[in-house]
Amino acid sequence: MTDRNTLLLVGGDLCARVAGMLDPARWRCIGLRRRAPPAGDGGIAWHAADLRHRESLSFLGAPEFSGITHILYAPSPDTRTMTDYAEVYPSGLPRLLDSLAPGGLERLRRCVLVGSSAVWGPSDHWVDEDTPPDNTDFRARALLGAEAALHAALRPGVGVVLRLSGLYGPGRLRLAEGLRAGTIAAPGGPGHWANRIHIDDAARACAHLLSMADPGPLYIGTDDRPLPTAELYDAIARLAGGPPPTRQARPASGKRLSNARLRASGWTPAWPNAPDGYAACLAGWAAHRLPPPS
Repeated sequence: MTDRNTLLLVGGDLCARVAGMLDPARWRCIGLRRRAPPAGDGGIAWHAADLRHRESLSFLGAPEFSGITHILYAPSPDTRTMTDYAEVYPSGLPRLLDSLAPGGLERLRRCVLVGSSAVWGPSDHWVDEDTPPDNTDFRARALLGAEAALHAALRPGVGVVLRLSGLYGPGRLRLAEGLRAGTIAAPGGPGHWANRIHIDDAARACAHLLSMADPGPLYIGTDDRPLPTAELYDAIARLAGGPPPTRQARPASGKRLSNARLRASGWTPAWPNAPDGYAACLAGWAAHRLPPPS
């Protein structure tokens, strides 16, 4: 691509990290959040908008927004309720697409929807993009509804879904805080798996999919090494200087996610396993002798 792209970012921290990885000479970034940050923050032209209310998106139909070529849709519901998930995902995405300037869908080259690996239920077997999802949970139904709406609205190759595993990184270290304080127990027994991805690797995956020439419709974003949950918690507790976490009997949870398809497309994680990624994050605590960030 030699012309300048216009990227509409819908969301917060992840979107800002993606924008910071793009060449500003080739990418103009417009952002939507419920509460817009200061103008020009991070090279993004932010606008206040609420995906739950169509009228707050109406400004996107103005001529100055007619050049949108790419969308990164990565919002976060206010609460983990059925209503908020439905408003933000299966209803919010179509509202956004319908609010684009006339001809906007035809001009769109790529729309990446950031979803979640939570659409799959617990499994001791490897899970990949061909594994049937489990839609018994309302959050899974909402996410899958948004994915269906994306592919129904856009021509093949334009709509791409990235289902992320658990994010960690700067500003996302509550698990380490709890383990350091000894307030979090690890699930005991078999059938518990943890999958993680550093937020910068997730941002790189988003930037990669925005620019790919011929992407598939669905990718899993996770690191190379799913771990038994107790093993990961033990490792993080040691790194954080906390006591070994106690074990607590719980129903089986988690699954073993494969990132083979995303890796085969050309993406490589800088942090291929969570213990090393957490170690790098937690080294910053000791270096500055500060309490860990929340």
